Amino acid sequence: MLKVGIIGASGYTGVELARILSTHPEVELTVATSRQYAGKPLAEVFPSLRKRVDLVCENLGPEELVDRADFFFAAVPHKTAMDLVPILLKAGKKVVDLSADFRIRDAAVYEEWYQPHSSIECIEEAVYGLPELYRDQVKNARLTANPGCYPTSIILGLAPLLREGLIDPAHLIIDSKSGTSGAGRSANVGTLFCEVTDGFRAYKVGGQHRHIPEIEQELTVLAGQPVTISFTPHLLPISRGILSTMYAPLSNEISATTETEIQELYESTYTDEPFVRVCPAGSFPATQHVRGSNCCDIGIKVDVRTGRIIIVSAIDNVAKGASGQAVQNMNLMNGFDETCALMGAPFFP
Repeated sequence: MLKVGIIGASGYTGVELARILSTHPEVELTVATSRQYAGKPLAEVFPSLRKRVDLVCENLGPEELVDRADFFFAAVPHKTAMDLVPILLKAGKKVVDLSADFRIRDAAVYEEWYQPHSSIECIEEAVYGLPELYRDQVKNARLTANPGCYPTSIILGLAPLLREGLIDPAHLIIDSKSGTSGAGRSANVGTLFCEVTDGFRAYKVGGQHRHIPEIEQELTVLAGQPVTISFTPHLLPISRGILSTMYAPLSNEISATTETEIQELYESTYTDEPFVRVCPAGSFPATQHVRGSNCCDIGIKVDVRTGRIIIVSAIDNVAKGASGQAVQNMNLMNGFDETCALMGAPFFP
């Protein structure tokens, strides 16, 4: 059994990790940390874990953690991760980091959008943990940088078209809508029930969201040329889920078979991917159809009038957008079946 620890277990990604790992036949969850709830059973913090997880939260530093597990999930804020991950790696541990600290390959770009980076050597080692693109690299990684939620939905949605050069990468417009769990569990006036329910709003408008450099980094790799996007995120009055709608001009003239050919491209690209589900032609994803799962659903439509293709993707931001994908990466890093503990059907209704 692989001994696993969750560093930062008291947030939404932490409880989702604990929920998934409690059913994993190859691992034993041996430690969960939380400064706020140190000394309290994790199942008292999250009653959903009663009779599933019997750990008590502990407030431990990285030096104290190294003897408690062989594999760690760092579910901590940006900056915190870059201070603890090098210590874990030096002790011979493997890590999936769920912060942004190791996702962006250019330290100068990271520092422009976040803060000064103190572990640049780890950026060079980290593998970007989107298995559908980097599966072989993840298998050999010691440190995997788990992708952000918005980037996961967008990169998977656009990858087939950019690889084949079928869209103009200079004119990509993306709208994404997220449930409030994406803002984290800390108290925030903007995500209070009365501030969110019965409403729908954009935020970080005008190229301000921190996921932009991560998205552009990976789309640039796929396109083989620099990509700049127009990205506007929105807040939905739901607890979990992301719906991303992407608009892209087609590179070639539209024919009567264009949409059929692109539908076939998506189906062939993702036919062997266990968690990417291409919707039948003419149907589109919905957040309620991926809720609680590690699935990414994708639908496409060619707008003949404007010469654009519209791609719609849906994920659960806490699962495929965070903890589910982190476990998927853990499975790959340790030689387990990639789908282990992750094949449950979405919650519905």
